[in-house]
Amino acid sequence: MSDASRRPGAGLDTSVPNIARMNNYFLGGKDNFAADRKAAEEVLAVAPEVRAMTHEAQAFLGRITRYLVEQGMTQFVVIGSGLPSQRNVHQVAQEIVPETRVVYVSNDPVVLSHARATLATNPYTGVVDGDVMHPGELLTDPELLRLIDLDVPVAVLILSALQFIPDEDDPHKSVAVLRDAVPVGSHFAIGHVVFDTRPEAQGPLVEIFQRVLGRGEDASRRSEQVLRFFDGLDLVDPGLVYVRHWHPDNPLATQGRDRTWTMGGVARKSGS
Repeated sequence: MSDASRRPGAGLDTSVPNIARMNNYFLGGKDNFAADRKAAEEVLAVAPEVRAMTHEAQAFLGRITRYLVEQGMTQFVVIGSGLPSQRNVHQVAQEIVPETRVVYVSNDPVVLSHARATLATNPYTGVVDGDVMHPGELLTDPELLRLIDLDVPVAVLILSALQFIPDEDDPHKSVAVLRDAVPVGSHFAIGHVVFDTRPEAQGPLVEIFQRVLGRGEDASRRSEQVLRFFDGLDLVDPGLVYVRHWHPDNPLATQGRDRTWTMGGVARKSGS
């Protein structure tokens, strides 16, 4: 499908690359434009494994969703959600428990438009304009509260948003506000690109995403900095690991050297 035939909505500047549409391109989707593909190819020129990382992150999302439903979670808040894909949280969860309630949170107008159109006929899903950096507004949003009972354990998924937020903005504090607001028995799932094994790619990739986001801060982190997001929570086995090692569907796929570098983990809020 050509760029012209996709007919972007009024006010949408397709000449500016967009993170969600770049991610869609990495996944092999069609909801992207020339500027997105150009920026994505710049990323791949530095780190060709980013395409595999995106697919691994998508598979990780499916595994943690199944795991959390098995732990009794029937409420999900997905913060920093991307464009709808083939296997979204609500689809995976509702296959197991049809009444599972899922709220997607994004401040990206591209994502919001697509998500609202895709989910309009699903009574157990909602879409909220918000982000992890404004937890107070998110926790009082009428659409979120229509579906999510904050007196009952909830699964909070933040799988890609934090890696774009610099420490200067104190994202650790925002995650802590969310942690303190949900009841005991709630779970947090966090994903984050790290540069422990690819320090030479850090500078070039940071520069590309600074241009895409129009920001000058460096939001990149190493694994020990990501681990801080789980403060006050109990990490479940196997802890914070490279995502392909988190409860893999096929253990043989985890053999050999890690060539991708997205880490993730799930943690539970306990009563202690």
